[in-house]
Order: sequence, then structure tokens, then C-alpha cells
Amino acid sequence: MLKLPFDLKRARILVTNDDGIHAPGLKVLERIAKALSSDVWVIAPESEHSGASHSLTLRRPLQINKINPRKFAVSGTPSDCTLIAVNHIITGRRPDIVLSGVNRGANLGEDVLYSGTVAAAMEGAMLGIPAIAFSQVRVKDKLHWETAAAFAPQVIRKLVSLPWPKGVLMSVNFPGVAPKDVTGIEVGRQGRRMSHVEVVHARDPFEREVTWIGDFPTDEPEHPETDLGIILTRAVSVTPLHFDLTHAAMLRRMDGLFEKVSVKKKPAAKRSAKKQTAKTDGLPR
Repeated sequence: MLKLPFDLKRARILVTNDDGIHAPGLKVLERIAKALSSDVWVIAPESEHSGASHSLTLRRPLQINKINPRKFAVSGTPSDCTLIAVNHIITGRRPDIVLSGVNRGANLGEDVLYSGTVAAAMEGAMLGIPAIAFSQVRVKDKLHWETAAAFAPQVIRKLVSLPWPKGVLMSVNFPGVAPKDVTGIEVGRQGRRMSHVEVVHARDPFEREVTWIGDFPTDEPEHPETDLGIILTRAVSVTPLHFDLTHAAMLRRMDGLFEKVSVKKKPAAKRSAKKQTAKTDGLPR
């Protein structure tokens, strides 16, 4: 595996997504990757997994469908795909970089917590591989895939020219405009949508009560230095992310908080003469 910075012509690239193996955004990213390197592997979910976040499939076996020697569809989540690609499908040398997307729609603000596109990239970062998640902003159901195709190559080249700290991944969002209307490429922090999700109750054609979770835009002003604010200026947004969710400032405030808390100790239980061994399947609960 190459270390950053590296020459993309020598790189082994893993391409994945959350919209599925037949998604148009995956085809866009596959073409981009193959223009950068001759060693490209495509491993993606067999069906759409939008909003899957970082879920793993632990309670059923996964099927892997070989489409061609370097393209596979997996009956699992985006995170499953990255994990299986690195540890099973791609033998010998590990991928040098993971490219995830291009997602059908934005992944801005707290979207990144729900996004399977970002999670597939994050799984790569957790495995020690540089990773970039790409998303194309959708405006009134219009998707300018040509904008992602025009700007992704230079974004990738610029990013791999730098050394990255361990555990970092990049989230890139392309504005919902034609390439000629893009105002630039800017780096910004993750923003926050205060109330962008709405729950709607309705009835289906059989008069059964149903509930929809929808994504609704807000008119609240966005800070210009966030991914949300950058996209509003019609620029490409690039945000470095990491998977340590610890709130450092609050951690410092809590220092010593529980030092004076007394804990009543229970009397020790009598042990059986026969030694017992706890069994575990090693799976998270």
C-alpha cells in the first residue's frame, strides 16, 4: 500500500457507494478512477442502501456476485462492501485509496452521520486507508453528474498530494449547477441543519396509517465557512472528517467529576468449585 502523498498512476483504487452497483453515480466515479489509474476495483451493494450509515451485516451470510474480474456486487451494506473488499476480495496488495460515491444527493451537515456513502469511506479510514466520499447535490430532481465528472479528478489529485493524519477521511460535495457555473473549490467544516428532517403521517391506498421520514430543506442562514454555506455559493465543498466522536472540551470539563462518588461494594459471591468459562461469539451487542 502506498503512503500519502502518492502518484495516482501507481495507485490501487477501490470504488464503492451506497446507491448500488447499477447507480449512475457509481458509473461516473468508476470512469473517473479509471482515468487516474489502471488498477481499479469496483465493489458495491447489489441494491440501494441510502441512509444505512455505518451498519454492518452480522446476523446473516453475505453473497458476492462477480460481474467481472474487478467488479463485484455484495448483498450487504456500504460498510460491508469496503470491509469485504479489503479483507477478502482484493488479494495481495491492499487498496491505496477508497473512493465512495458519487452519491445521488448531498451529504452536508449532519447528513454525514446517516450517509452510507460517507460510511463506506469511513470504513476505509478505519482500516488505515485514505478515503474520499463524493456527493452530487440535487436541485429539483436535477442531477448534474457532469459537474462531479469535471471537478472530482482535480480534487482527488490535490488531496493525495498531501499527507493526512491517521483516521481522516474527506467528504466532497459538488453543487447542483452545471460545471460552467461552479465558482470554485473551497475547504470548510461540517455545518449543522437545525431542523431538516420531518415526520409525516398519512394513509396508504388501503386506508392503513403510515409514517414517512422525509428530508426537508430549511430557510435558516448557513455559516459561510461550513459545507452548507459553501454549497450555497455554488462552489465545491471539501470537508475533512474523522471518526473520533469525543467532545474534547466537555471531556476536560468532566475531569474529576466522579472522584468523590462513593460506590457501595456488594459482598463477594461464593464461587462454585467447578470453574465456569464464559462463552461469547465476539459480536457487538
